[in-house]
Amino acid sequence: MSLVVLCAGTLMTVLDGNIVVVALPAIQNDLGFSGPGLAWVMNAYLIPFGGLLLLVGRLGDLVGRKRMFTSGLAVFTSASVLCGVATSQGLLIAARAVQGVGGAMTSAVVLGMLVAPARREPHGQHSPEPREQARAIAVFSAVGAGGGALGTFLGGALTQALNWHWIFLINLPIGIVAWLAAVRVLAPEQGAGLGKGADYPGAALVTGALMLSVYVIIGSGTRPLTPTLLLAALALALFVAFTVRQARAARPLLRLRLFRSRLLTGANAVQILMIGTMFGFQFIGALYLQRVLGFGELLTGTAFLPAPVAIGALMLGLSARTIGRYGAYRVLLTGLVLIIAGMTLLSRAPADGSYVRDVLPALLLLATGFAAAMPALTGLAMTGAREEDAGLASGLFNTTQVVGGSLGLAVLTTLAAGRTDELMSRGAELIPATAEGYQLAFRTGALIAVAALALAAAVLRSGRGPERG
Repeated sequence: MSLVVLCAGTLMTVLDGNIVVVALPAIQNDLGFSGPGLAWVMNAYLIPFGGLLLLVGRLGDLVGRKRMFTSGLAVFTSASVLCGVATSQGLLIAARAVQGVGGAMTSAVVLGMLVAPARREPHGQHSPEPREQARAIAVFSAVGAGGGALGTFLGGALTQALNWHWIFLINLPIGIVAWLAAVRVLAPEQGAGLGKGADYPGAALVTGALMLSVYVIIGSGTRPLTPTLLLAALALALFVAFTVRQARAARPLLRLRLFRSRLLTGANAVQILMIGTMFGFQFIGALYLQRVLGFGELLTGTAFLPAPVAIGALMLGLSARTIGRYGAYRVLLTGLVLIIAGMTLLSRAPADGSYVRDVLPALLLLATGFAAAMPALTGLAMTGAREEDAGLASGLFNTTQVVGGSLGLAVLTTLAAGRTDELMSRGAELIPATAEGYQLAFRTGALIAVAALALAAAVLRSGRGPERG
């Protein structure tokens, strides 16, 4: 029952990230957003979400992960209602920022709550990837991966059948039920206490660095180069200052020894590359269906439905058993090979393509590859952390998801737009030029996935058992 409650909270935040994308044109028409202003409907959520994950993950270890999770549910649900009743640009953007805070509080501690019980063995022994933990991670990964694609469908369906307000208001009943269940079902956790690691100057440095990094990444395609480089340099300086602070602080927010774990560090690095590829596919794939093949919002969402179905079936039915039999390392590499194959197929999708011939086979390859790779990668990352650092490791893993997704999206969309503009300046027609721009993005995504495969093969090779971080 605890797993159901944790997955319900995760599903709300995952759905919200994708459900809004399809509704953006309707929000723009209703509230009168400009093009750049409309981007802040997404950015206002992503910046606090990505910036706070590490901090609230650590705070979850200190004040209790259950307390952080339930508080996050309350904040996220309340902010969703504010978004749903918003009648002005300012209120919607402000409520989206609060949603990002609640989403970070909920998401950052979930993995730590999933893996901590499975680690408690007699005499304090550390259990090497137990079947129960593998199953919990598989279910959690299925909810996260399938929920993203499901959000695309629900966004189109709710916007078309009712209006855009309901993409937010739907969170109210889900949030209330999830909060009540969490209070009753989840085991209480005392936490280590704020005095055991509340490094507030360090918290300010890392939160500022992460928020600024997300801001730089998501705006890199539209902002001039010089301001982008200056902001990136400032973010890097904040990260350096944070690292120095953590090395010297008596009670650091982030124990740097955490990064001595090759499994934890390597898995997070691989995830940045893999999630960058998958986010790019999801966003640019939807644009290909709409702008090249002429699909509407609802039809585009429906076209993505085979992905969550395949991911859910494979993760829930085979993932834990496959990892238990062949090991997380081999399953991860196999999944990455399938992702490379899917992106390579998409890179051939032409201007006069068809969904069944050019998109669906690639979609199924990508879904199968992600269903194999994500639970394996999650298990490797969390195996590399000690139980007392589980919340922090969970926050770190979620942070690299946001950074990887934002970075991949920025790179691939910028390449696609640049190639399309170049071809149109030479006299090419809009749809063929757009299709070729997307082909370049998909080819680049395949290369990023190749880099993820090479890194995983080199760094995670002996990741068949736990490491003491």
